[in-house]
Amino acid sequence: MKKWSFALLSLMLIAVLAACGNNKDADSGADNSAGAPRTVELKVGASPTPHAEILESIKPELEAQGIRLQVVTFNDYVQPNQQLADKKLDANFFQHQPYLDTENKERGFNLVSVTPVHVEPFGGYSKKIKSLDELADGAKVAIPNDPSNGGRALLLLAKEGIITLKDNTNITSTIQDITANPKNLDIIELDAAMMPRQLDEADLVFINANYALEANLNPANDALLIEDLQGNPYANILVSREDNKDADAIKKLAAALHSEEVKTFIKERYKGAVEPATE
Repeated sequence: MKKWSFALLSLMLIAVLAACGNNKDADSGADNSAGAPRTVELKVGASPTPHAEILESIKPELEAQGIRLQVVTFNDYVQPNQQLADKKLDANFFQHQPYLDTENKERGFNLVSVTPVHVEPFGGYSKKIKSLDELADGAKVAIPNDPSNGGRALLLLAKEGIITLKDNTNITSTIQDITANPKNLDIIELDAAMMPRQLDEADLVFINANYALEANLNPANDALLIEDLQGNPYANILVSREDNKDADAIKKLAAALHSEEVKTFIKERYKGAVEPATE
Protein backbone atom coordinates (compact mmCIF):
# COMPACT_ATOMS: atom_id res chain seq x y z
CA MET A 1 0.00 0.00 0.00
CA LYS A 2 2.82 2.36 0.89
CA LYS A 3 4.57 1.47 -2.35
CA TRP A 4 1.40 2.20 -4.31
CA SER A 5 0.94 5.56 -2.56
CA PHE A 6 4.57 6.52 -3.24
CA ALA A 7 4.16 5.63 -6.92
CA LEU A 8 0.97 7.68 -7.14
CA LEU A 9 2.62 10.69 -5.56
CA SER A 10 5.54 10.39 -7.99
CA LEU A 11 3.22 10.35 -10.97
CA MET A 12 1.35 13.39 -9.66
CA LEU A 13 4.63 15.28 -9.17
CA ILE A 14 5.74 14.50 -12.74
CA ALA A 15 2.40 15.71 -14.09
CA VAL A 16 2.65 18.99 -12.14
CA LEU A 17 6.20 19.61 -13.38
CA ALA A 18 5.18 18.89 -16.98
CA ALA A 19 2.27 21.31 -16.68
CA CYS A 20 4.61 23.99 -15.34
CA GLY A 21 6.91 23.39 -18.24
CA ASN A 22 4.07 23.76 -20.73
CA ASN A 23 2.90 26.96 -19.07
CA LYS A 24 6.44 28.34 -19.23
CA ASP A 25 6.57 27.67 -22.97
CA ALA A 26 3.20 29.29 -23.43
CA ASP A 27 4.21 32.30 -21.38
CA SER A 28 7.41 32.59 -23.44
CA GLY A 29 5.42 32.53 -26.66
CA ALA A 30 3.05 35.18 -25.36
CA ASP A 31 5.94 37.39 -24.34
CA ASN A 32 7.54 37.08 -27.79
CA SER A 33 4.33 37.99 -29.57
CA ALA A 34 3.34 40.83 -27.27
CA GLY A 35 6.78 42.26 -26.47
CA ALA A 36 9.30 44.23 -28.51
CA PRO A 37 10.45 42.71 -31.82
CA ARG A 38 13.60 40.61 -31.79
CA THR A 39 16.67 42.67 -32.66
CA VAL A 40 18.32 41.71 -35.94
CA GLU A 41 22.03 42.39 -36.51
CA LEU A 42 22.81 43.81 -39.95
CA LYS A 43 26.47 44.17 -40.96
CA VAL A 44 27.10 46.47 -43.91
CA GLY A 45 30.46 47.26 -45.52
CA ALA A 46 31.03 50.81 -46.77
CA SER A 47 33.58 53.37 -47.87
CA PRO A 48 34.16 55.90 -45.05
CA THR A 49 32.91 58.93 -47.02
CA PRO A 50 30.07 59.44 -47.83
CA HIS A 51 28.69 55.91 -47.57
CA ALA A 52 29.44 55.13 -43.92
CA GLU A 53 28.36 58.62 -42.90
CA ILE A 54 25.00 58.14 -44.63
CA LEU A 55 24.55 54.75 -42.95
CA GLU A 56 25.42 56.16 -39.53
CA SER A 57 22.71 58.78 -39.98
CA ILE A 58 19.97 56.12 -40.22
CA LYS A 59 21.03 53.96 -37.28
CA PRO A 60 18.39 55.37 -34.89
CA GLU A 61 15.60 54.83 -37.40
CA LEU A 62 16.61 51.22 -37.97
CA GLU A 63 17.11 50.61 -34.24
CA ALA A 64 13.49 51.62 -33.69
CA GLN A 65 12.50 48.94 -36.21
CA GLY A 66 14.48 46.24 -34.43
CA ILE A 67 17.59 46.39 -36.63
CA ARG A 68 21.01 46.98 -35.10
CA LEU A 69 23.16 48.30 -37.94
CA GLN A 70 26.90 47.63 -37.79
CA VAL A 71 28.88 49.66 -40.32
CA VAL A 72 32.24 48.20 -41.35
CA THR A 73 34.47 50.64 -43.25
CA PHE A 74 36.88 49.76 -46.05
CA ASN A 75 39.49 51.91 -47.78
CA ASP A 76 39.60 49.77 -50.91
CA TYR A 77 37.17 48.49 -53.53
CA VAL A 78 38.15 44.81 -53.31
CA GLN A 79 37.33 43.55 -49.82
CA PRO A 80 33.70 44.74 -49.50
CA ASN A 81 32.51 42.47 -52.32
CA GLN A 82 34.73 39.56 -51.29
CA GLN A 83 33.47 39.66 -47.72
CA LEU A 84 29.86 39.97 -48.86
CA ALA A 85 30.29 36.93 -51.10
CA ASP A 86 31.89 35.07 -48.16
CA LYS A 87 28.88 35.99 -45.97
CA LYS A 88 31.00 38.01 -43.57
CA LEU A 89 28.78 40.97 -44.49
CA ASP A 90 25.03 41.14 -45.09
CA ALA A 91 25.30 43.98 -47.62
CA ASN A 92 27.67 46.63 -48.87
CA PHE A 93 27.38 50.21 -50.05
CA PHE A 94 30.30 51.70 -51.98
CA GLN A 95 30.02 50.93 -55.70
CA HIS A 96 28.09 51.63 -58.88
CA GLN A 97 26.43 49.13 -61.22
CA PRO A 98 29.16 48.98 -63.90
CA TYR A 99 31.74 48.16 -61.21
CA LEU A 100 29.47 45.48 -59.71
CA ASP A 101 28.91 43.96 -63.15
CA THR A 102 32.68 43.74 -63.69
CA GLU A 103 33.22 42.18 -60.25
CA ASN A 104 30.53 39.54 -60.79
CA LYS A 105 31.94 38.64 -64.19
CA GLU A 106 35.63 38.59 -63.32
CA ARG A 107 35.45 37.17 -59.79
CA GLY A 108 32.48 34.84 -60.11
CA PHE A 109 30.33 36.58 -57.52
CA ASN A 110 26.54 36.43 -57.42
CA LEU A 111 25.91 39.85 -55.91
CA VAL A 112 22.87 41.93 -56.75
CA SER A 113 21.84 45.56 -56.65
CA VAL A 114 19.07 46.30 -54.15
CA THR A 115 18.56 50.00 -54.86
CA PRO A 116 20.43 53.11 -56.06
CA VAL A 117 21.12 55.61 -53.26
CA HIS A 118 23.21 58.53 -54.47
CA VAL A 119 25.34 59.84 -57.32
CA GLU A 120 28.95 60.94 -56.89
CA PRO A 121 30.21 62.92 -59.89
CA PHE A 122 33.60 61.63 -61.00
CA GLY A 123 36.15 64.27 -61.96
CA GLY A 124 39.68 65.26 -62.90
CA TYR A 125 41.74 67.39 -60.49
CA SER A 126 45.09 69.13 -60.57
CA LYS A 127 47.49 71.05 -58.35
CA LYS A 128 49.63 71.98 -61.36
CA ILE A 129 47.23 73.53 -63.82
CA LYS A 130 44.16 75.72 -63.44
CA SER A 131 42.41 74.84 -66.71
CA LEU A 132 42.54 72.11 -69.34
CA ASP A 133 44.04 74.60 -71.79
CA GLU A 134 47.23 74.43 -69.72
CA LEU A 135 47.57 70.66 -70.15
CA ALA A 136 50.95 70.41 -71.90
CA ASP A 137 52.25 67.98 -74.48
CA GLY A 138 53.41 64.83 -72.71
CA ALA A 139 51.55 65.67 -69.50
CA LYS A 140 51.15 62.89 -66.95
CA VAL A 141 47.54 61.81 -66.38
CA ALA A 142 46.57 59.33 -63.65
CA ILE A 143 43.39 57.24 -63.97
CA PRO A 144 41.96 54.37 -61.86
CA ASN A 145 43.07 50.91 -62.97
CA ASP A 146 39.70 49.16 -62.69
CA PRO A 147 37.81 48.93 -66.00
CA SER A 148 34.66 50.85 -65.06
CA ASN A 149 36.32 53.83 -63.37
CA GLY A 150 39.21 53.95 -65.83
CA GLY A 151 36.61 54.08 -68.58
CA ARG A 152 34.91 57.01 -66.87
CA ALA A 153 38.18 58.98 -66.97
CA LEU A 154 38.78 58.22 -70.64
CA LEU A 155 35.23 59.21 -71.57
CA LEU A 156 35.70 62.56 -69.84
CA LEU A 157 38.95 63.16 -71.73
CA ALA A 158 37.23 62.20 -74.98
CA LYS A 159 34.27 64.47 -74.24
CA GLU A 160 36.71 67.40 -73.94
CA GLY A 161 38.37 66.44 -77.25
CA ILE A 162 41.69 65.69 -75.54
CA ILE A 163 41.75 62.08 -76.82
CA THR A 164 39.66 60.02 -79.23
CA LEU A 165 38.30 56.57 -78.47
CA LYS A 166 37.02 53.76 -80.68
CA ASP A 167 33.62 54.31 -79.08
CA ASN A 168 33.06 57.51 -77.10
CA THR A 169 30.04 55.96 -75.39
CA ASN A 170 31.69 52.74 -74.15
CA ILE A 171 31.89 53.02 -70.35
CA THR A 172 34.42 50.18 -70.16
CA SER A 173 36.89 51.76 -72.58
CA THR A 174 40.58 51.14 -71.80
CA ILE A 175 43.78 52.85 -72.89
CA GLN A 176 43.97 50.26 -75.68
CA ASP A 177 40.82 51.84 -77.11
CA ILE A 178 42.50 55.24 -77.61
CA THR A 179 42.72 55.98 -81.33
CA ALA A 180 44.16 59.50 -81.09
CA ASN A 181 46.26 61.19 -78.41
CA PRO A 182 47.34 64.54 -79.92
CA LYS A 183 49.01 65.78 -76.73
CA ASN A 184 50.92 62.51 -76.29
CA LEU A 185 49.59 62.24 -72.76
CA ASP A 186 51.39 59.81 -70.47
CA ILE A 187 48.37 57.97 -69.05
CA ILE A 188 49.15 55.81 -66.02
CA GLU A 189 46.76 53.43 -64.29
CA LEU A 190 46.78 53.06 -60.50
CA ASP A 191 44.51 51.81 -57.75
CA ALA A 192 41.60 54.21 -57.20
CA ALA A 193 42.52 54.68 -53.53
CA MET A 194 45.95 56.01 -54.54
CA MET A 195 44.62 58.81 -56.73
CA PRO A 196 44.67 61.68 -54.20
CA ARG A 197 48.36 61.00 -53.54
CA GLN A 198 49.09 61.49 -57.24
CA LEU A 199 48.10 65.15 -57.11
CA ASP A 200 51.70 66.08 -56.28
CA GLU A 201 53.06 63.88 -59.07
CA ALA A 202 50.71 64.01 -62.06
CA ASP A 203 49.37 66.96 -64.04
CA LEU A 204 45.80 65.66 -64.06
CA VAL A 205 44.35 63.07 -61.68
CA PHE A 206 40.94 61.38 -61.93
CA ILE A 207 39.48 60.71 -58.49
CA ASN A 208 36.29 59.00 -57.34
CA ALA A 209 34.20 61.40 -55.28
CA ASN A 210 34.49 59.41 -52.04
CA TYR A 211 38.29 59.65 -52.17
CA ALA A 212 38.09 63.27 -53.29
CA LEU A 213 35.95 64.16 -50.27
CA GLU A 214 38.39 62.40 -47.94
CA ALA A 215 41.14 64.57 -49.48
CA ASN A 216 39.08 67.72 -48.78
CA LEU A 217 38.21 68.19 -52.45
CA ASN A 218 34.68 69.09 -53.48
CA PRO A 219 33.89 67.75 -56.97
CA ALA A 220 31.39 70.53 -57.60
CA ASN A 221 33.98 73.25 -56.91
CA ASP A 222 37.46 71.79 -57.39
CA ALA A 223 37.30 69.50 -60.44
CA LEU A 224 38.65 70.78 -63.77
CA LEU A 225 36.31 68.42 -65.59
CA ILE A 226 33.40 66.51 -64.14
CA GLU A 227 30.58 64.17 -65.12
CA ASP A 228 27.04 65.38 -65.59
CA LEU A 229 24.63 64.32 -62.86
CA GLN A 230 21.67 64.06 -65.24
CA GLY A 231 21.43 60.59 -66.74
CA ASN A 232 24.52 59.49 -64.85
CA PRO A 233 24.78 55.66 -64.99
CA TYR A 234 27.06 55.51 -61.96
CA ALA A 235 24.62 55.82 -59.07
CA ASN A 236 26.07 54.23 -55.93
CA ILE A 237 23.99 51.23 -54.95
CA LEU A 238 23.13 49.12 -51.92
CA VAL A 239 24.27 45.58 -52.76
CA SER A 240 23.41 42.21 -51.21
CA ARG A 241 23.60 38.56 -52.17
CA GLU A 242 20.99 36.73 -54.19
CA ASP A 243 20.11 34.65 -51.12
CA ASN A 244 19.28 37.58 -48.83
CA LYS A 245 18.13 40.39 -51.14
CA ASP A 246 14.49 39.90 -50.11
CA ALA A 247 15.18 39.70 -46.36
CA ASP A 248 13.01 42.00 -44.26
CA ALA A 249 16.05 43.75 -42.73
CA ILE A 250 17.52 44.49 -46.17
CA LYS A 251 14.18 45.92 -47.35
CA LYS A 252 13.99 48.17 -44.29
CA LEU A 253 17.56 49.33 -44.86
CA ALA A 254 16.77 50.19 -48.49
CA ALA A 255 13.63 52.09 -47.44
CA ALA A 256 15.57 54.08 -44.84
CA LEU A 257 18.20 55.04 -47.43
CA HIS A 258 15.42 56.51 -49.59
CA SER A 259 13.80 58.53 -46.83
CA GLU A 260 13.39 62.30 -47.12
CA GLU A 261 15.65 62.63 -44.08
CA VAL A 262 18.52 60.94 -45.93
CA LYS A 263 17.98 63.06 -49.03
CA THR A 264 18.13 66.19 -46.88
CA PHE A 265 21.22 64.87 -45.07
CA ILE A 266 23.01 64.29 -48.40
CA LYS A 267 22.13 67.70 -49.81
CA GLU A 268 23.03 69.65 -46.68
CA ARG A 269 26.21 67.77 -45.80
CA TYR A 270 27.83 67.41 -49.21
CA LYS A 271 26.62 70.58 -50.92
CA GLY A 272 26.56 69.26 -54.48
CA ALA A 273 29.50 66.87 -54.18
CA VAL A 274 26.95 64.06 -53.69
CA GLU A 275 23.34 64.04 -54.83
CA PRO A 276 20.45 61.67 -54.03
CA ALA A 277 19.79 59.19 -56.83
CA THR A 278 16.45 58.94 -58.56
CA GLU A 279 14.86 55.48 -58.29
